[in-house]
Amino acid sequence: MAARFFVSATFVQQRLRLARVSAKLQEVYEQDGMKLEQLMAFTVTDDHARQEQVWEALENSWSKEPQQIRRLLTETTVRASDRRALFVGVEAYVAAGGVVLRDLFEADNGGWLQGPALLDRLVRDKLKSIADEIAAEGWKWIVVDADLPYGYNHGLRAIAGTPVGLTDAERAEREALRAEYDRLEAEYGESDELPDDVDQRLGQIETALEAFESRPMHYDGAEIARAGVFISIDRDGDLVVDRGHVRPEDEAMQAVDGHSAEPGCATENEDSRHDPSARAIITIGAQASEPEEDDGDTIKPLPERLVIELTAHRTLALRNALAENQHVAITALLHRLVLDTFGQRSAIGCVEAFVRHVHLPWQDVGLKDSPAAKAVDERHEAWKSVIPLDDDEALWAWLDRLDEASRQTLLAHCVSYGINALFERPNPYGSGVSQHGLDQRLREADRLSRATGLDMIDAGWRPTVDNYLGRVTKSRILEAVREGAGDQAAQLIDHLKKADMAKEAERLLADSGWLPEPLRLRGNDAARPNVGEEADLPEFLAGDDEDGSATDETAAHAVAAG
Repeated sequence: MAARFFVSATFVQQRLRLARVSAKLQEVYEQDGMKLEQLMAFTVTDDHARQEQVWEALENSWSKEPQQIRRLLTETTVRASDRRALFVGVEAYVAAGGVVLRDLFEADNGGWLQGPALLDRLVRDKLKSIADEIAAEGWKWIVVDADLPYGYNHGLRAIAGTPVGLTDAERAEREALRAEYDRLEAEYGESDELPDDVDQRLGQIETALEAFESRPMHYDGAEIARAGVFISIDRDGDLVVDRGHVRPEDEAMQAVDGHSAEPGCATENEDSRHDPSARAIITIGAQASEPEEDDGDTIKPLPERLVIELTAHRTLALRNALAENQHVAITALLHRLVLDTFGQRSAIGCVEAFVRHVHLPWQDVGLKDSPAAKAVDERHEAWKSVIPLDDDEALWAWLDRLDEASRQTLLAHCVSYGINALFERPNPYGSGVSQHGLDQRLREADRLSRATGLDMIDAGWRPTVDNYLGRVTKSRILEAVREGAGDQAAQLIDHLKKADMAKEAERLLADSGWLPEPLRLRGNDAARPNVGEEADLPEFLAGDDEDGSATDETAAHAVAAG
């Protein structure tokens, strides 16, 4: 048909897709009730009932742009660029009976996967299959989670391994690839633009050479018998296998002769073999439930768990800011040490400089991919690669020889791991933090934020549906939009349902610089707002968590120190 009328095949496919739109909507278009661009947007799905439902919802709305139509038609789908889809592969999803929605009129980055439940099942099945293969290596336990949190290996000992050497065939292949890469570089190095096939081949060679550098590790069998593995996927859909972590309860502390053994030293009577397949654990991370809708325009307090997650972002950003400012880090450390040496203070405050690593018990899924998390991790790994940690005497000598600038940089990094700007519910009965201790912690966090120049917007935090807007009531969403984008913007979305309101609010607030109360700097007199009978808690905090089921026992376990 395309050849007969001298048009492209895509042109024909687009017209056929338009012809499949609901007859009711085509009639509206014929009567000039909608623009052609709007009709095109409806072609992303063949579900006529859904098409008509979306049009009825938008027909009298101020916002019925093509992009809004596409968003509503695909709001229950998963992008083909989602890491889960990249991990499983769209081909595997379609082979399992999944449906992919495509937009023939706009770039859709691969389209949308219509079956999230099917996709999640395929992800779980593939991860479980990989876990079964790794279990055959003899590990004691395996944790499988598609979305491991930041600091998932906190408190675990990493066992040492040795890289597996290259075989003769692998060495020959590596040298051949290097020679081919050098030849192509020499041949096309002066070209302004590489031919597509050459550019693609260079990319393939680079990937293959990187694989030779990332060699599998060989571990001692006795260590494998007590250690475990974490399996997950990263934001690009690549498999992540983190082997060799020992839980404290699995350390071999008692030798055969009754003398204590050092952690990491296997005892002779310890079994070196396990039934690993019986110990493989598959867990799926769960998000906190949404709060119930508010009655009227009342501004309800923020859920406690949400406040803890927000202050986890601030803690990590402040940790990174302090590590980058040696002067403030040393001042904070001296401040802490002077008070401990010359005075008496019952409250720990914000700098826990023993140094005890502060674990983040509750966090949203975006924390581990935040700029602060990446900067902290990269800095930590860079230092870890050069510090002689296996020999205490060698460590002392290495530190003693270190130049002054490097000593200050390392000191700032170490001090930063004691930063604790987390909110937690005060417990007047002695378990956990007191109200005085919490006030001291947040007051010092504000002071450190000012001293380091920390700005949570500059640190990368933005209000999204996942980290705030979808977790609070409609009144809170409108309040945020009024503060960040103005009254007129709030009026434009006040008639929407909560899910749509949260998505529109995310767009309106994206570049506004707006922050929720837990992430704002407070005045010195605002450490504990006066809220009547609820004076023990900040004004923005609820007495219940998001599903209304928080208890004192739960709050007591929200202690930030790891």
